[in-house]
Amino acid sequence: MRAALAVLLSTAHVSEAALPPNLQQLVDLARDTPEQLRAEIRASPLRAVVKEVQEPAEGLSASDGVLPTVTAHGMGDSCWEPGMASISRGIGKKTGSYARCVPTAGNIVTDTIDGFLKNMDASLEYFAAKIKEDPKLARGFNAVGFSQGNSLIRGYIQKYNDPPVNAWLSVHGTGMGVAAFPSCFQQGKPLGLVCRALAEALGDLAYMKIAQNILFQADYFRDPVRVSSKAYKANSQLAQWNNENPEAVNKTFATNFGKTKKFAMVKALQDSMVYPNEAEWWGQLPDGSYKEKALTMKATEFYKSDMFGLKTADEAGKIFFESTPGDHLQFTEEQLYGWVEKYFISESTEAIQV
Repeated sequence: MRAALAVLLSTAHVSEAALPPNLQQLVDLARDTPEQLRAEIRASPLRAVVKEVQEPAEGLSASDGVLPTVTAHGMGDSCWEPGMASISRGIGKKTGSYARCVPTAGNIVTDTIDGFLKNMDASLEYFAAKIKEDPKLARGFNAVGFSQGNSLIRGYIQKYNDPPVNAWLSVHGTGMGVAAFPSCFQQGKPLGLVCRALAEALGDLAYMKIAQNILFQADYFRDPVRVSSKAYKANSQLAQWNNENPEAVNKTFATNFGKTKKFAMVKALQDSMVYPNEAEWWGQLPDGSYKEKALTMKATEFYKSDMFGLKTADEAGKIFFESTPGDHLQFTEEQLYGWVEKYFISESTEAIQV
């Protein structure tokens, strides 16, 4: 964590003309010695990696007609890592249908690195192209995202959704963004001074074009005290997806959002990576302050103004909520396959009202 903080603090005051030195070093490593950079990432406490799971004892057959499944991995993980590979196999057996992890690059090294150094929109373009070229997904599919992978699925739904996502299972997702440095907060409490200082330093960098064009994490960082700034509204990729810039509203986002039939959002109650964890249930911190309690979905302006179709989806009975008691990406095989059964296989589901 100390090294990660050093990178962050070194970028607190930079110009648009050049990359900050530590970020430049990461870019240089990615170009010159990518295996070394992958080793650095694997040693980082900021990785969001799923553990291996066992295949379910029983599953359906192809004749049952369940749609195929796409999975998307978290920050520092890869489709070629044992955990993601086992999850895709397990879901495939459970549903009796095709299941694959869709990466953002062509091998384990580049897929891992690009979870940091390929921006969110560029990652999404690659992700969408791989889906489009797979004939087994042509009639639509269900999607499971883990951590940062949910940003890709949300973006795919809003910008493409062709072929369409039928049901989206978001496990501890970053789809609504984050407002704090990982492990620098306590859920349900305002940020302390140190964490506020780190968020301010990140905020100085996050909404510069140079950061938005490189860092995936900068693209979904939502600083509540900067969301009214010109830089945020003009440059933030998350702001674009939220339709927060009144001069650049994209109405197709809401149209595409409406094509998906189920949104199953799983919150980690003790999440140390995503702050506020209410964002895993479509909530957010109120604009203007780090000191206030996070707003629930229905209290946000995104919902009340139906900025990208969230309210319409909820009123149509499409939004569902689940939770896990522990930390980020801590879930059991029983929970995973239970969610798959409930939202991908069962005909009816029951929402938790919040």
